[in-house]
Amino acid sequence: NFSEVSEFRLLGFSEISHLHPLLFVVLLSLYILTLMANTVIALTMNGDNTLHSPMYFFLTQLSCLDICYLSVIIPNILENLMVGTIGISKARCATQMFFFLFFGVTECFLLAAMSLDRYVAICCPLHYTIVMNSRVCKSLVAGTYICGTAVGLVHTIITFNLPFYGFAINHFFCEIQPLLDLLCGNTFPSEIQVIVVAVFAILCPFLLIIYSYSRIISTILLMSSAENQQKAFSTCSSHLLVVILFYGTASSMYLRSKYTYSASVDKFLSLSYSVVTLLLNPTIYSLRNEEVKRALRK
Repeated sequence: NFSEVSEFRLLGFSEISHLHPLLFVVLLSLYILTLMANTVIALTMNGDNTLHSPMYFFLTQLSCLDICYLSVIIPNILENLMVGTIGISKARCATQMFFFLFFGVTECFLLAAMSLDRYVAICCPLHYTIVMNSRVCKSLVAGTYICGTAVGLVHTIITFNLPFYGFAINHFFCEIQPLLDLLCGNTFPSEIQVIVVAVFAILCPFLLIIYSYSRIISTILLMSSAENQQKAFSTCSSHLLVVILFYGTASSMYLRSKYTYSASVDKFLSLSYSVVTLLLNPTIYSLRNEEVKRALRK
């Protein structure tokens, strides 16, 4: 016995309502700061002729993705903190889930494409400009968007064609796991679907990154000069740090069983990789890169 759900209620941080004003100020400040930082990085890399190499082309794409990714959920959180529990239509909820998955999966594959770029730059430096030409870079970026679209569409269509018996989502946006808790009947097929999507969207690009960096590290260790080793490692250390931050929080959310799910932990992890990580990305790339810092000063 269930009725068709046409609207959901996002509970948000209802358990800590006394902290809503403080959270609102903190999240709004982080949101504005992240938008400004990523916008400045993207404009700087696009406008400086010395930063038109494949690596900076990918970094520009990453900054644009971070802006879009953050804008999918932060306005919703701020609204929730202002007015408390808010209603969201089923269509809007499905749209939000699609774009959340789209930008998240696209970023996973973009990080893998960036690791491939670093692999070619360090392991095949003489062929770098030939292998990583403009056409290849644009094709890799297009491929990341195609993967993001495919995962987002498939997962959203399957999820929202299933019957829901409840309407209260214990989260601040239409996240996957809280929605699964509202499904009517046997949710095991849907849980398997989430795991399959997570394996494809998280593990596949992550394995490519692991392979690329295993080759990169072995190449660096074979270099005779310590100065060359340090220079080679510095070109990929920023990317490696971003990968660890992003994949660490994302995998802890989606590569786990429903029975280990905790709403409070899930909200914390969502904030970690949707706000903190995306704020750190431009900071890491600008502070650890002399060319970017020089371009920013100009």
